[in-house]
Amino acid sequence: MITLIGNNLAEKGLKFMHYGAASQCDTCRFKATCIESLEEGRMYRIREVKNTEHPCMVHDSGKVKVVDVDKAIIKAAINSKRAFEGSNIVFSPPECDEECSLRELCFPEGLYPEDKCKIAKKMGKTSEKCPKGLDLSVVMLRY
Repeated sequence: MITLIGNNLAEKGLKFMHYGAASQCDTCRFKATCIESLEEGRMYRIREVKNTEHPCMVHDSGKVKVVDVDKAIIKAAINSKRAFEGSNIVFSPPECDEECSLRELCFPEGLYPEDKCKIAKKMGKTSEKCPKGLDLSVVMLRY
């Protein structure tokens, strides 16, 4: 999918989170290409940087580049019984209010409960034990 990103951020492989449009975007003629193709709260990865530049009132450089992006593959911890590479799952974070070192994996930014995902890669067990005693594996999810 095609979108626009600040010149200083336009680098192949860069992952970024789309947090929504700035107020200046409302009157921009590039809004449809830049903002409306992206889903708020989702993580994207730049696949290709094009040579085309456009002016921008939001980015520091005052310019944006055209980029081709994909939804990013997201690292997450899931129940080990469901962690089979290549399988399709519905993402379901654990019921947990612990503030532990695994929290970012259990509740990864860019994924929502009930997202339909494919396990792109199984990375193995978590490096630490879950304080709640859950049996967790680290996976790379494509949503």
